[in-house]
Amino acid sequence: MKEILKFLSNLGVDTRFISIFDEQIFINNLKFSRFSRRREELFQARYTKWDVIRSKVFQKMCIRASRVLSKSLKPGDTISILKGTDCADRLLYLILEPYRRKYGIKIIYEEDVELTKSDSFASSQTLDREVAQIIKQIFNGERIHLTTLKNKGEVIYPLINIPDSWIEIWARDNHFLCSATSIDKKSEELLKFLEPYIPDVMENMVKSAFYLSK
Repeated sequence: MKEILKFLSNLGVDTRFISIFDEQIFINNLKFSRFSRRREELFQARYTKWDVIRSKVFQKMCIRASRVLSKSLKPGDTISILKGTDCADRLLYLILEPYRRKYGIKIIYEEDVELTKSDSFASSQTLDREVAQIIKQIFNGERIHLTTLKNKGEVIYPLINIPDSWIEIWARDNHFLCSATSIDKKSEELLKFLEPYIPDVMENMVKSAFYLSK
């Protein structure tokens, strides 16, 4: 890893805006990374087995996640994540990986969510999952309460503004062998019914829930 990072830096690539995993480089921000096609050619001439992935949807997800992480992370933090097979779990790691270089964080895998070794736990909760919980609370006649307002300071939610549809597109385009996020059927049916009538229905539902939770 150190050799790869050093070579990329020597080429002029800003490694704070790329993610590295399993002989693959994912560009988080094309402009800031300065990972031009010419630099990609020079890199792959030396590291022939490596792939450089230029995914627009991945860059969109990284931008949304950065808005959460810029407020949630502190330099040198130790962040725990669960090592799962869900596509959202893989995305979570890839989004956090460059923050090792941005903020000097350390990422460790936990068997459960108990915060015994880290400063905080990074959840793979997505926008769809959060909305599904809101709908479930409404159907059950419960007080609406956002997941993100629980355990504040102990749990961070980098994927909370990212819809599952984006994750599915990204996983499919890159032929990842990971399972898709699933939400309960009632929530899924209601969202499908509302989407044609309410623009950005999930984002607006979370905003309303946040207002009611305060």
